[in-house]
Amino acid sequence: MQIDRGSYTDARTPWEDADWRAEALTWLDTQLAEVGVEETGPRRVRLRPWSVIVRVEAARPVWFKANPPGSAFEPALMARLAELVPEHVLTPYAVDVGRAWSLSPDGGGLLRDVERTAETWETLLSQYAELQRKLADHVDELIGLGVPDARLAKLPDIFDRAVTANQTLTAEQREVLHKLRPQLVDWCAELATFGIPDTLDHADLHENQVFACDRFTFFDWGDATVSHAFCSLLVPLQRIGTDHARLRDAYLAPWTDDGHALADLRRAAHLAWRLGPLGRAASWGRLFPGAYNTPIGDAGIAEALLGLLEPARI
Repeated sequence: MQIDRGSYTDARTPWEDADWRAEALTWLDTQLAEVGVEETGPRRVRLRPWSVIVRVEAARPVWFKANPPGSAFEPALMARLAELVPEHVLTPYAVDVGRAWSLSPDGGGLLRDVERTAETWETLLSQYAELQRKLADHVDELIGLGVPDARLAKLPDIFDRAVTANQTLTAEQREVLHKLRPQLVDWCAELATFGIPDTLDHADLHENQVFACDRFTFFDWGDATVSHAFCSLLVPLQRIGTDHARLRDAYLAPWTDDGHALADLRRAAHLAWRLGPLGRAASWGRLFPGAYNTPIGDAGIAEALLGLLEPARI
C-alpha cells in the first residue's frame, strides 16, 4: 500500500494502531466482496488529522473513509442524504455508523479538474440551493444523526465558547472579538426576521468537494452543520473570487419560489456571510484526538474567528 501523509508527517491517526488497522481492513475486504469489487492495483492510503481514506483501485475506484469523533456523524448522514436527495449525492456501498466508517463509489472527475466558468458556478450553486431547500424539513432528524447544531439561536453561544477556549488568539484579538459580540447578536436577530429556514450547510463547499460528470454531486460532509442556509455561500464565493453578485443571485433564485423578495434575500445573504466563519470555526475542532503535535485545530479556529471581522463581499 502507498501511504500519503501530505504535509502532516507527524499526524497521529488510528492507522498507527495495528489492531484498528487490521479491523478496518477486514471490514473493507468484507464490503468489497459483498459488492463484487475486483481490485486492479495497489491501495493508496491518505492520512490526515481529520480522516483516514483508502482508495481501492478497480474498474471504478472505491473509497473507504474513517471519521474522527468530531465528524462521526458523516456515514449516517451520507446514508440518509442518499435517501432524501439521491440526485445530489453519492450513495454509499456500506456504512458502519458505530465506527464512523463508510465505503463509497467514485463520483468521477472533480470540479477542480474541469474548466470552471461563471455559468458552471451558477448551475452548481442553484442545484446546491435546491438540495438545501429539500432538506429544510429534516433538520431535527439531521441533528438527531449527530450533525452539529449551529442554528441562528446557537451561534452566540458557539462564538462565546470558541473565543474563550482558543489559545492561539492574542489578548488584543480576543478583546476585539468580545467587542464584536453585540453586533453578532444583532446580525443573528436580523437574519432570523427574513424567515429563511435552517438546513444543512456543507460548510466547506468548493471545487474539491464536488464531482462534475453527468451532474454535480456534492460529497465530503464531515464539516457540515445544521445552520442558516445562506452561510454556505461564504466558502465558495471566497474561493471563486469574482462575480460575487452574479453568483449570489444564482444561488438565491430558487429561494424566490418561496415568496421571498430578491432584495430581502440579498440582505440575508450579506448577514449570513458575516456569520459564516462560525461554521468554519466549529469544523476545525473535528480532528482525531491527539492527531497532531501542534495546535492545528486551535490555529484554524482562531483564523476563522478573525474572519468575523472582515467585511462581507456581497
